[in-house]
Amino acid sequence: MSGKGTAVITGAGSGIGRALTALCASRGYDLALFDINSEELEEAGEEGRALGAKVLTRRLDVSDPQACDQAAEEVAQGCGPVSLVINNAGVALGGYFDEASPEDFRWLTEINYFGVVNMTRAFLPMLQAHPVHGQLVNVSSVFGMIAPAGQTAYCGAKFAVRGFSEALRHELQGTSVGVTVVHPGGVATNIAKRARISKGIGIERLEAAREQAEKSLSMPPEKAAQIILDAAERRSQRCIVGNDARMLEAIQRVLPINYYAILKMLGLSAPPPKPAEKSTAS
Repeated sequence: MSGKGTAVITGAGSGIGRALTALCASRGYDLALFDINSEELEEAGEEGRALGAKVLTRRLDVSDPQACDQAAEEVAQGCGPVSLVINNAGVALGGYFDEASPEDFRWLTEINYFGVVNMTRAFLPMLQAHPVHGQLVNVSSVFGMIAPAGQTAYCGAKFAVRGFSEALRHELQGTSVGVTVVHPGGVATNIAKRARISKGIGIERLEAAREQAEKSLSMPPEKAAQIILDAAERRSQRCIVGNDARMLEAIQRVLPINYYAILKMLGLSAPPPKPAEKSTAS
């Protein structure tokens, strides 16, 4: 059993989650790692073991509440006290509201929002039982603070993560458990490449959207992980990751209603345009 306890991380197989895995191991945490991709998860687990951590890895669909409960039971039986839970797993969806199906919305929301709720419900009792204190870290997004066009499903879920986390923090005031909500900006992960694409998007718009996303995803995940873990260990309430995210948050705070017009003027929020609708006039 490590001196820092066990860190539970979802989405641990790639991106920010994988970087957090290595960083937590290097700082003396044992690890309970979860991801939907078994191969990437096992690679992350081996990296953690190479850094001296005791590691449990399990494939997990965070949208399944029963599976999250079972994961918590495994951690309770096989790991030391849980001091840190990082709800990082997430997916993306490309397309405007009228291009995304109800199924698309449910798929994203079940993972990005209810996945956080499911894991929190399963693991909060362990954080509360930690002999010193526990920290819950829920990863929202810069799109949990601003809401650009073309991100209706993603923003809806990430704003929900923010609201859930802040309300839960207030419920837990005076207890040994703190809550950190994280708002990353452009971090160089594969989330854009792996995004589900709405059926209404053509190839040209798809390529333009991915090219635009790649340009904005510049921060190394290792740097993002350091910022996030530092914030968690300080028990910070909010963690904004990246200069881009801090700038966007500042613009929204100063102009809470009209911020989008400023973002468009600065060229910071211009999704690939929808094709012009054909006229039905005779």
